[in-house]
Amino acid sequence: MPRPISDAIVFFGATGDLAYKQIFPALQGLVRDEGLDVPIIGVAKAGWSLAQLKERAKDSLSSHGGLDTKAFAKLTSLLRYVDGDYNDPSTYVTLHQELKDARRPLHYLAIPPSLFATVVEGLANQGAGTDARLVVEKPFGHNRESARQLDRILNRFFPEEDIFRIDHYLGKEPVQNILYTRFANSMFEPVWNRIYINSIQITMAESFGVQDRGKFYDETGAIRDVFQNHLLQVLANLTMDPPTGEESDAARDQKADLLKALRPLDAAHVVRGQYAGYRSVPGVRAGSTVETFVATKLFIDSWRWAGVPIYIRAGKALPVTTAEIMVDFKRPPRESFAEIIPPASGHMRLRISPDVTIALGLRVKRPGEGMRGEDVELILTEQATAFIPPYQRLLGDAMHGIGDLFGRQDIVDAQWRVVEPVLNDAAPPIIYEQGSWGPTEANELIGSDGPWHNPKPTVPRP
Repeated sequence: MPRPISDAIVFFGATGDLAYKQIFPALQGLVRDEGLDVPIIGVAKAGWSLAQLKERAKDSLSSHGGLDTKAFAKLTSLLRYVDGDYNDPSTYVTLHQELKDARRPLHYLAIPPSLFATVVEGLANQGAGTDARLVVEKPFGHNRESARQLDRILNRFFPEEDIFRIDHYLGKEPVQNILYTRFANSMFEPVWNRIYINSIQITMAESFGVQDRGKFYDETGAIRDVFQNHLLQVLANLTMDPPTGEESDAARDQKADLLKALRPLDAAHVVRGQYAGYRSVPGVRAGSTVETFVATKLFIDSWRWAGVPIYIRAGKALPVTTAEIMVDFKRPPRESFAEIIPPASGHMRLRISPDVTIALGLRVKRPGEGMRGEDVELILTEQATAFIPPYQRLLGDAMHGIGDLFGRQDIVDAQWRVVEPVLNDAAPPIIYEQGSWGPTEANELIGSDGPWHNPKPTVPRP
């Protein structure tokens, strides 16, 4: 049954970096593409006026996605601004007045998690928790217990079905395409298991360092920043069972089951690295042991995946910026032509960014009399990334009460359970050179299931 659409949008942190880079472009997109026509109220403590917020929005759109004159004019006509301290009850009184007749507002907390409790309590005191929806940004806690504490706070004032935890990776078209490709083609399901798959690799590489985010990153690290959330979600899409039934939460139910079956990380199966020069970045503590690279070996304790090793790595200051999956199929039980075959001869490659590619690796006979072959790759699809921006898609879904692409309480808890054993590892990370593929110890981790598949740079199409 369709849920009623939100009749107003309130975004806290309206003068912040997230609003500048993501929220204003998403709002313009919703106005332009979906006819958004509800009050949009920004809230912040900056001493600004509405005119200054509109100017900030214009600058944001000029720098991120492009300014659409007609859509921007409509957006600014809907825009309101409340300047106030989140700890001051009068801020929420003023917000309530700005909402006027709106009864189902969507509240977007684009603010540090340390302020969540203050804001949701302030909203609840004005009666905003009854029919309202709440969108919160990651990180959802700093570890498993803090994530549970956060849930307890949010659930005091908002029911779980009205809480939308944003992991923007779930809104990416290529990540959704993993599920679609698997479940819309019957040919893949019979071989998508331990009988036919030898191993799985997932790589998320960034060619840049932490840049101006030194203080934030030094409190986070690669495991918390991308592994616990983005990469475990990609793994879940890749390995979960098909959704059953037509219930709106069917896909998230299967994802939760998969993540609960993931074996918690073992320190012996984790390689942590730090790129040379990281400690000189402003905001980074002297002698920091925070990892900028992580490689892991995981297992899923289920019948489908029992015994299949899964290798995930993520890092900064690597040779390229890309995210790619390599599913390595087992070789036939007997090599009929007495050849030495490369380990990844039969594979499926799914590139998530910056472009989208789905390819199958096969072995074919070389021309000539001898029965000798070569590896070829069949490109099934190759697409540029001209998709709906993730934040536009996710904000639109939240307004309609559609939670499929958002984190759920049990899913977030299962993700923290996987990484909990290694979060407090204080051992110094292994230093690696910028522009390399990380510590050589990662090669020892993958061992005979390797080598690692190193994604190649995107080649612009003519």
